[in-house]
Amino acid sequence: MFDWDEKPELNITPLVDVMLVLLAIMMVISPNIVYEELIRLPKGSTQKELSKIPPVHITISKEGEVTVNKEPFELNTFADNFSLYAQTLDPKAAVLISADQSLDYGKVMSVLGAVKQAGFREVSLASNG
Repeated sequence: MFDWDEKPELNITPLVDVMLVLLAIMMVISPNIVYEELIRLPKGSTQKELSKIPPVHITISKEGEVTVNKEPFELNTFADNFSLYAQTLDPKAAVLISADQSLDYGKVMSVLGAVKQAGFREVSLASNG
């Protein structure tokens, strides 16, 4: 008869033998496995050259003097004069507006509005202490 108090023995020796054989086979075969993925890279054009567009620097002083690339402008007539001056500039150029910290917010925003109206899209604001 069967005795319920008897504990069964688990023999894992054949399992370990099979795993070691499989490990040995994988170690021998794996250096010979070569996987190659073919990638088609796009061809670049040697004729097209990227050109760096110089940025436009606009500075507004405490006294309200506006300079665009070291050329002076009056603040009262800046919008009209800058729209004429902007025709000589590249509209893709970045514009950096530096204004004195003590200036009225409305003056800086009027300059910013004139720059946007002239067709510039990359505009950055900076402040001087």
